[in-house]
Amino acid sequence: MAIKRGVSFYSYQQSQFFRELDLESQIREVGEALPDADGVEIVDEMSLRYPDPGDEFVARWFDWMDRYGTTPVTMDVCMDVLQFRDHVMTYEECADRLRRDIRLAERLGFRNVRVLSVVPLEVMLSALPLAEELDVRLGKEIHQPMPLEGRQVTEIVEHVERTGTRHLGIVPDFGIFGWRPSEVQLAWFERRGASPAATAAAVELAELLRAGKAPVGAVDMSFSTAGNLRVDVKRFLTTGEVDPAFADTFRGVKAFTESRVDDPAEIDHTVVFEALMLSNTSGDTLRELVPHVVSVHGKFNNMSEIPGRPGQYQDIAIDYDTAISALVAGGYDGYVNSEYEGQRYFQDRGRAELADEVEQVRRHQEMLRRLTAA
Repeated sequence: MAIKRGVSFYSYQQSQFFRELDLESQIREVGEALPDADGVEIVDEMSLRYPDPGDEFVARWFDWMDRYGTTPVTMDVCMDVLQFRDHVMTYEECADRLRRDIRLAERLGFRNVRVLSVVPLEVMLSALPLAEELDVRLGKEIHQPMPLEGRQVTEIVEHVERTGTRHLGIVPDFGIFGWRPSEVQLAWFERRGASPAATAAAVELAELLRAGKAPVGAVDMSFSTAGNLRVDVKRFLTTGEVDPAFADTFRGVKAFTESRVDDPAEIDHTVVFEALMLSNTSGDTLRELVPHVVSVHGKFNNMSEIPGRPGQYQDIAIDYDTAISALVAGGYDGYVNSEYEGQRYFQDRGRAELADEVEQVRRHQEMLRRLTAA
């Protein structure tokens, strides 16, 4: 058994927007420019004429797979629950949408369908019989700051162990192994007005949290996402209102910030709170969960050259050594797909200064190839 490698085309969203890479070009990049990588992961509404791309496209799709030696791995699906003017979609409407997505994935040769981290288990279970019939695995994305130890994971594991189904699992996003804010994110904050003292404080707090020496306690983020937590932080900083479960931690972070930054602006507080968005999950937990892993998002925000090692790269903010070692130790033989998300931290600048998505993915693949071969 061996870890296989691919690319989530979410990584190429900016290049697609500027019409630098169309769908075929993205497939060609994987098949021809990335040694030993063959996996293709798409976001259906980004890559396809959704919800029905048509028979002509389907034939062309499989021709591309054959021509470039690539493999459909995972189709990422979304649910715009606010798309109707008169109501929010019900669970059954969401399940019906998911069933349609499962049929589309199977039509295009995908064996996995990833749902967003906020999709209720009830929706997945309603669509599960069709997934079993078509032999498509459903995986819920576990995204920072959700821990692998949280309820989003345990309720899936419990259902699998109770029923024996092979078609339900998780899609860990390696952002959960992030332990400090990315340097490109902190630079983005500084361009928006944050002080260097605040960004330094964010890194310091992250280091203390990782070492178990922080002046604040952890909070249960099992059913939170980074976006939801940022809303809670914003409300706390503007109104003082705070969920009682977060109160001590939020007040502690605010005090930590003020002890290190003279007269901090609100954005300075917000920067330091970024340290709380990091799950810094356990490698042992991932190793134990490998039987439940459908596929993996190799999340990264910036690949920089390792000092003294030309041509070798790392994301300094994410503990890839631990994450990959856990997969190997657990006998994982599925795909890790590069998922670049750092382009957003350059989009406040001119086009000439935007991130090079193709180069970033190539660097990430170098790291994956090196770590999985070790």
